[in-house]
Amino acid sequence: MIRPATPADIPVIHTLIRELADYEKALDEARATEEQLHEALFGTRPAAYAHVATDATDTVIGYAVWFLNFSTWRGVHGIYLEDLYVSPRARGGGHGKALLTELARICVERGYQRLEWSVLDWNRPAIDFYESLGARPQDEWTVYRLTDEALVKVSRMHTH
Repeated sequence: MIRPATPADIPVIHTLIRELADYEKALDEARATEEQLHEALFGTRPAAYAHVATDATDTVIGYAVWFLNFSTWRGVHGIYLEDLYVSPRARGGGHGKALLTELARICVERGYQRLEWSVLDWNRPAIDFYESLGARPQDEWTVYRLTDEALVKVSRMHTH
């Protein structure tokens, strides 16, 4: 079953985020706290949204965290999928596909024209799964990111 996350789901989502970071060989980079997640998802100005996948016992075994982006070319919002993760013990049960299906349904229902995400180039199982659904890599684009010291340095640059 797929449902919108609730504040009560924050601890298990936090645990699953850390599992995902470990799988992606970057556990030390997963610094978000439960309090930060609660504020981002359920605070006065939510910055992101989450859906969870549950098993037959209503245990959360996967999640999707997403937010709205905007296409200046299309003139409408889209969904950017930040995380899609299903616990290893529950993989193969269709939960990941069900989460993506729900986000695609939200896009179509609201008139959004894109559902986008990033995938690590070595994550062949995920790539094969996404391509089996009709998703296509945007090979002509490279993601850039400013963080930590570089972000602070740029923020202090003077213009003119």
